Amino acid sequence: MFRLEMQRTTAEQAARAQREAAAHRRYMAGLVAGTVVALGMLGAGVYAARDFWWLSVLLCGPSLLALVKIFVLRRSDAADMEAVSVATRRGMNAAQPPASPPPVV
Repeated sequence: MFRLEMQRTTAEQAARAQREAAAHRRYMAGLVAGTVVALGMLGAGVYAARDFWWLSVLLCGPSLLALVKIFVLRRSDAADMEAVSVATRRGMNAAQPPASPPPVV
């Protein structure tokens, strides 16, 4: 009876260790994905700043922080999404309208 109890305890401990290892791998994958996304957005924002400043504001602003928060902390608040939408609206309103073509004579 004692051996059966020890086997059951050992099996439970092995299963718990396996679950913890899988959870750790998932967490680390999210952390790496968040880092890659953040660095990509920062790089694209810096690259786009020369020609399209409004795009760099969108890439490096609250949207970057909201995505990193989702990947790293695994949560998202309504205030984050509101900040992203406000920044998007401001960036689009501040963008210069496209130049109109010259009149045809």
